[in-house]
Amino acid sequence: MKTLLIFTVLLIFSSCSYADDFVFVKGGKFLMGSPSSENWRSDDELQHEVTLNDFYISRYEVTQSEYKNLIGENPSTFYGDNKPVENVTWLEAVKFCNAKSIAEKLTPVYKIDENKVTWDLSADGYRLPTEAEWEYSCRAGTSTPFNLEHSIGADEANFYGHYPYEIEENYFSQQKLSTKPGIYRGETVEVGSFEPNKLGLYDMHGNVGEWCWDIYSDYSKEPSQNPTGPSNGTRRVNRGGGWNDFAKNMRSAYRAAAPQERRLYNVGFRLARGVIGTGLVSSLATQKSLSSGKKILIAYFTWSGNTQGIAFEIQKQTGAEIFEIEPEKPYSENYNTVLREAQRDQHRKARPKLKNRVKNFDDYDIIMLGYPNWWASIPMPIASFLEEYNFDGKIIMPFCSHGGGRFGQSLTAIAKLAPNAVITEGLSIHYSGGGSLRRDVTKWLENSEVR
Repeated sequence: MKTLLIFTVLLIFSSCSYADDFVFVKGGKFLMGSPSSENWRSDDELQHEVTLNDFYISRYEVTQSEYKNLIGENPSTFYGDNKPVENVTWLEAVKFCNAKSIAEKLTPVYKIDENKVTWDLSADGYRLPTEAEWEYSCRAGTSTPFNLEHSIGADEANFYGHYPYEIEENYFSQQKLSTKPGIYRGETVEVGSFEPNKLGLYDMHGNVGEWCWDIYSDYSKEPSQNPTGPSNGTRRVNRGGGWNDFAKNMRSAYRAAAPQERRLYNVGFRLARGVIGTGLVSSLATQKSLSSGKKILIAYFTWSGNTQGIAFEIQKQTGAEIFEIEPEKPYSENYNTVLREAQRDQHRKARPKLKNRVKNFDDYDIIMLGYPNWWASIPMPIASFLEEYNFDGKIIMPFCSHGGGRFGQSLTAIAKLAPNAVITEGLSIHYSGGGSLRRDVTKWLENSEVR
């Protein structure tokens, strides 16, 4: 069945045609998700059969000039007319779709009522691709982790090029790596700076992650046709990875998730068009309101002491109670050894047993959660902590120390492990923060919704 589906997709893509900045994609069947043998796959990538109708998708991510010309502002962190717009929420992305449809005298796709968005399946205007359409377009007939059919390199996509695919388990002996470490640009680049995939689509891997229509949830193992995701949930999907992501998190099947009202410096969007059918699809992404009690706990995991220094500065400025997350079996004090231990635990999805428990956890409204960025995600003791307590309705304010990748995909990891918590804007500090730490913490607290 797998071979047949791949062959079918290859035939379909051979008949694609091009018009303006959009690519026509002939519908068909494919296997969405990743096989269990794919290295660094996540548990939410269950492989299943999907059938799609024809649709159009943009060659490029929406640029800052396009966004500013239509909306009148540019929220991006890295300025450049032909760079992708980022720092834009999911809700702002769907509003852009409607505005562009109206400007070009097309029927708007979405009706927006606060957090509830209804999609008119018969409307001919601009929209976000569904998660299935995005992966189908990204793969362009391939079944490998990347649409290049080999391990992606820094000369082929904009990502944290120091960390190509499978670097984690080969960091100290890189002879086995099919793609060696390359440049890390540390920012977005102009759209179309690299070669497109077989469909003629640019930057499907890297540069910025791309919002999709769907609310995040586990896949069904049953075959589906034109799936649009669940009708309610707490997170929206974005795909493809961005300029600060490791290659493992740019795989065609990798799924990132975030609240629909959250601005992210490494997430933008690309447009799609195409009628799926008739009728309406309603989608409500809920985010619980912030608690009024505001009893705060600072909970942090540290190894080198950088995260602890940030936690202590937060405590100094807030007077909040503090708790150190400690594994029962400590990690090695040797840097090289702890790198191996950290990647081993991530690869195994380990849940280290914790040394102590928080007393009266239910009494806290806000958890300021701190950790070092380890291999572009959370250390596994943080995963243990998130699974050990009930975070439903609580507010998580994440902060992290990092060596250049900011949060990596750690916010997605938290979003998946605490799906019913409110996640506010995070604070990322380069190593120990130096002389600006106090000022950075103050600004973060002042800008937060819980000050």
